[in-house]
Amino acid sequence: MRLNEHTKLIGQRVVLVPYEARHVPKYHEWMSSPTLRSLTASEELTLEEEYEMQRSWREDTDKLTFIVLCAETYAKTNDEIAAMLGDTNLFVRQDDDEPQQYVAEAEIMIASPEARGKGYGREAMLLMLKYAQQQLPLGKFEAKIDMDNAVSLRLFKSFQFNEVRRVEVFHEVTLERLITDDWLSWLDAQVQLRAEKYLNS
Repeated sequence: MRLNEHTKLIGQRVVLVPYEARHVPKYHEWMSSPTLRSLTASEELTLEEEYEMQRSWREDTDKLTFIVLCAETYAKTNDEIAAMLGDTNLFVRQDDDEPQQYVAEAEIMIASPEARGKGYGREAMLLMLKYAQQQLPLGKFEAKIDMDNAVSLRLFKSFQFNEVRRVEVFHEVTLERLITDDWLSWLDAQVQLRAEKYLNS
C-alpha cells in the first residue's frame, strides 16, 4: 500500500524503508535460497516476477512492507543495498468477528544467516507493529508460522502473541495478539519509534 511510500522508521539498530524497485535484485538473490523459501513458505520467482511482486506490494491496499536495514551500516555508507538485512510485511484484512476492524498478519525475515540472532528482527517487528497500530484501524495482529520455525515462534510469543490454532496439514501454527491498552503500553516500553520523511531518490 502507498501508506508508507514516503516514510522511514528509525530504531536503535535497524532502519525500515519502503520496498523500492532498486531493492529487488538483492531481494531476488536472497530468495534463490531453498532454505529461505522454505522458512518463509515462498515460491521461487523469476527476477521479472519479483519486480511485479514489488509493484503489487506498493499498489495493493491490503499489503504493507518495509525493507530492514542495518542502522550502523546505513549510517556509515548511506547505501540501502549494502545495509539490507531482510523485510517485514503485513497482510491486512477485515476481521471476520468484528467487520468494522481489521486484522494484520505479520511477517519478518532476516535473510542473512550471519545477521540472525542479533536482535535485528525483534526491533524491526516491534517498529512495524507500533507503526501499523498507529496508522491503521486494527483490532488484532496475527502470525502464521511453520511448526518447525522455533525462532519465529519464540519471537512472536515474546511479543505476547498467543497460539490459537494448529493446522497439521499445512504444518502451521497461528498466533494472535489483541490490541489492548495494556498491550500498547507494553509495546511503547519496548521500542522508540521515530518516523522521518523518506525521499525516493
